[in-house]
Amino acid sequence: MELRDQALEFSEPPAPVSGGFDTRIFAFRLKGARPAASGVGPSAAGPLILRLLGPQHDPARARRERAIQNAVADLGYPAPRVLWASADVRHLGGAFLVMERRAGRPLSKERRVRAGAILADAQLRLHALDADRVLEALDREGPPVHRGQVSFDAYLGRLESLIADGALDGLRPAMRWLLERRPPAPPRPSICHGDFHPLNLLWDGAAVAGVLDWPNTLVGDRAFDVASTIAILALTPIELWGIPPPLRWMVGIARPMLVRSYLAGYRRGCPLHPETLAYYEAASAMRHLVRAGQYRRRADPSASNPLDDSSFADNLAARFARIAGVTPALPARRVWRRPGV
Repeated sequence: MELRDQALEFSEPPAPVSGGFDTRIFAFRLKGARPAASGVGPSAAGPLILRLLGPQHDPARARRERAIQNAVADLGYPAPRVLWASADVRHLGGAFLVMERRAGRPLSKERRVRAGAILADAQLRLHALDADRVLEALDREGPPVHRGQVSFDAYLGRLESLIADGALDGLRPAMRWLLERRPPAPPRPSICHGDFHPLNLLWDGAAVAGVLDWPNTLVGDRAFDVASTIAILALTPIELWGIPPPLRWMVGIARPMLVRSYLAGYRRGCPLHPETLAYYEAASAMRHLVRAGQYRRRADPSASNPLDDSSFADNLAARFARIAGVTPALPARRVWRRPGV
């Protein structure tokens, strides 16, 4: 979709929105945009979001996210529809997407009591969708976007290449363990969000109104998605959840109950094999371990995000060691000093 109406102007100028760890996000409105002709579907007349990728990202990622989000939205799932996606970095300094802005507030701030059950239900709904629709949408995008990019094979291949290119030798034994112990592919693959947690779900007071942040999507075993969520819920430092400091002790006490509630809710809808789940927990951890290794090797912290600069990767390395009996070794954490300090 592309607008060519020269009369368009901002009715609300772009305003930064918090929440993106590796992107910059802005909210805005356009004056003079017409509603969708059918009365349904994406419209530039409503509140909009600009998601701007950093220069470290592959620009084609914007087009891949568009294909995934719109395919999932077409299946009735509450992903924001994307109106425009551009891989041309000349306009804003990075690839970008413009999408509808969904109502609601992060689930972590709205429904802390039943968050685990709500999270499980929303994820079960995602995994029940027809994954072929996402693969077909990726193929329609055309080169360099294609369905092979969201396979688990591609996921492992990317990690192996990044470890080699970054000389992250301490991660090689752990990567070898993943390659040698991979479970069989599931008979029916699922759409796996890859970053499914309460900060990426919007709650409107009655239901999940939006599921955000789709760049880590894979089509594969649903256990990969569940394992990713468990690791995020259990090991992300509490200060990164946007919880006010006076309440963090309470969240720390409640966190194990949240994980148990989420996993029990998911298992009521779909059983999971414990060994398969453990493997995919290690596999999902490796993405964050590689990112942290890359960050710690940089001379400049400007391309980092708060997750890279936290204890999250060290927590994941310890969890990986308990699962696999192989301890991933990361470069030492850096202490960055501001100029003049």
